[in-house]
Amino acid sequence: MLKHIVFMKFKKDVDAAQVEGLIKTLGTLPGKIDEIKTFEFGPDILKSERSYDFALSASFTDLDSLKSYQVHPDHIPVLQKVRGMCETILVVDFEWT
Repeated sequence: MLKHIVFMKFKKDVDAAQVEGLIKTLGTLPGKIDEIKTFEFGPDILKSERSYDFALSASFTDLDSLKSYQVHPDHIPVLQKVRGMCETILVVDFEWT
């Protein structure tokens, strides 16, 4: 199994309505992209000075599934939306058993 984790630091002008829109959009992806096995996401709750604003965690059966997800036509517009909202994005992909 592979885990895909994304941490997002939003731009200062991103408001609550935009975050809510992102949450709704992300919630549709597992029903559209078969390669997704698990999919969790949400805003940071501690809001410490070191915290990122939002995180996403998804799992995939193998590297081919992850690569397919990355270029899936339903993922691309979400990725573009996230890039437009964020000043910083951190991503890590790793294999686990």
